[in-house]
Amino acid sequence: MGMWKVKGVAYKPLVDADFDGRSDQIYISPNVKAPRMAGVLVKIFAWVLELRPLGKLLLYFLKRNNLINKLVTEARLEEPPMYTPQPIHQDLEEQDVESTDPDSSPSERVKEAVNCLPWSTRNERDEQKLGFRHWTILDYSRAYSSGDITPTTVVERFIASVEESNRSDLRMSFFINCDAIDVLKQAKESTLRYKKGEQISVLDGILVAVKDEIDCLPYPTTGGTKWLHKFRQCTRDACCVERLRQCGAILVGKTNMHELGAGTSGINPHYGTTRNPYNRDRISGGSSSGSAAVVAAGLCPVALGVDGGGSVRMPAALCGVVGFKPTFGRIPHSGVLPLNWTMGMVGVLSATIEDAFIVYAAISGQLPSEELITSPPKLSFPKLGSTMGITDIRLAKYGEWFNDCSSDIRLRCSEALLRLCQNYNWKTVEVTIPDIEAMRLAHYLTIGTECSASLSSYLERLDYSELGWDVRVALSIYGAFSGKDYIMAQKMRNRQNHIHQKVFEKADVIVVPTTGVTAYPILADALQTGELEYVKGAALVRYQIAGNFLGLPAVTVPVGHDRDGLPIGIQFIGKPWSEATLLHIAYAMQALYVQECRKPEVYYDLINEN
Repeated sequence: MGMWKVKGVAYKPLVDADFDGRSDQIYISPNVKAPRMAGVLVKIFAWVLELRPLGKLLLYFLKRNNLINKLVTEARLEEPPMYTPQPIHQDLEEQDVESTDPDSSPSERVKEAVNCLPWSTRNERDEQKLGFRHWTILDYSRAYSSGDITPTTVVERFIASVEESNRSDLRMSFFINCDAIDVLKQAKESTLRYKKGEQISVLDGILVAVKDEIDCLPYPTTGGTKWLHKFRQCTRDACCVERLRQCGAILVGKTNMHELGAGTSGINPHYGTTRNPYNRDRISGGSSSGSAAVVAAGLCPVALGVDGGGSVRMPAALCGVVGFKPTFGRIPHSGVLPLNWTMGMVGVLSATIEDAFIVYAAISGQLPSEELITSPPKLSFPKLGSTMGITDIRLAKYGEWFNDCSSDIRLRCSEALLRLCQNYNWKTVEVTIPDIEAMRLAHYLTIGTECSASLSSYLERLDYSELGWDVRVALSIYGAFSGKDYIMAQKMRNRQNHIHQKVFEKADVIVVPTTGVTAYPILADALQTGELEYVKGAALVRYQIAGNFLGLPAVTVPVGHDRDGLPIGIQFIGKPWSEATLLHIAYAMQALYVQECRKPEVYYDLINEN
């Protein structure tokens, strides 16, 4: 194929790069050249890709036409490859934080986190007329402690609600697996602890759902497939799940997800499409689709997800909830499906920043010895009651990138940023972040190559008819990436690591919309085959990549709705290990929009009788 060889971009040395927002750097919006396919079309496309040599030729042109060769594979880069995120250990001067002992128990860390919340939040529900509000961890804990309700009653309502959500007229498809007997057993144990006054923490009796990419007994871990659990047995809880159990949390089941995390819609032909609680005809996003939807629908105040390419933050934004992804290496990864080694990160989905913070406190702490690739710096918790006193926050904004989204999102997020700066006297810093599209493509090369490698021994023994058609296409593309592709992507990772370090010399966080579009419609032809919707998929992941490729902490907060009533989120991307500052900023943003919360179309109230 030498005659078709593409000439790659020659990137400027970083010493010549300009980051002050006045650069002549040309912003490249994702130029995805791929028509939407579903039904028979996606089947034909999958068959063609699996043919040799025709499929190989087609894959070459796909890579070339979507600029992978020009911007990454054939590019000229001075930087050496960087194979894992390497968050720099800095002496962060974070404001109003409380240092905590990473060796303390999960329940002790939860107690410290609760003590960092505002007094009113800790002691009583705010009864101001705030419109709709999800029940929080502390709401449940107070109701249990007062005897107004028991964990057993809540679980009984939960089980009935899940059954109702699966009715033919709803078809919400929240869960892949939910064992009512096991959940009731946990609830009765928690109820007994409350009766004796021996509750473990505020998480005692709290319902937590777990993405089916994370080990949680007694369930198999399917990764959204019908076959993976046959090759890989779940024999114990993941570390993050184990820590939640130590706090008394009730693990209620395994949430639905996009098969193998290989898509952004949450459409799963095996277990059903997880539908958006704000509009059942819209996607919930992927791949942590079920985890976002159960929180939005009120079934659980919190859920765990895994974020490899925005897979926590993206569905959180589409479903109108909080999505929080800490720094790479902050949360133990043991017991999580190794679909990719250097991208995926356990994250938290919740209705509020406070709830995300509490669960983060429980699952953070000391890493198991086998995971100590890097030793995280000290763990600090934000004193959220003092957020109004946080001063001199600088929010980096790259205007062309920020504005590369739908008009509704652009207007809402611009308004939110302006309100934030005016209310807290913070300032926006205009910056340029070079080569964002090249970073997106390098991330895609990396996550695809790692997924293909991690599954290779299973796929050799697998009947491909057990795969969804959209995932068959994805795996064909992933398998076409070469060693050179992967190494050049890691050179881009190193380059972007240095670029973001320069940006963070000028600002505390980067602010962007969370997604480029709101939740788009679910079409009937995709339900049995999945769909290829790479144009909208690229719009959904547009602002997600740095969090995974570079291992940076990031959080999305709801800031209203579009003209169709669909949720919009704004995202803050922080310096490595700056989770406390990130939560302070997100909490400040949440406070400005708490009165604009709307009740989802599908919602279950587990505390009050419906």
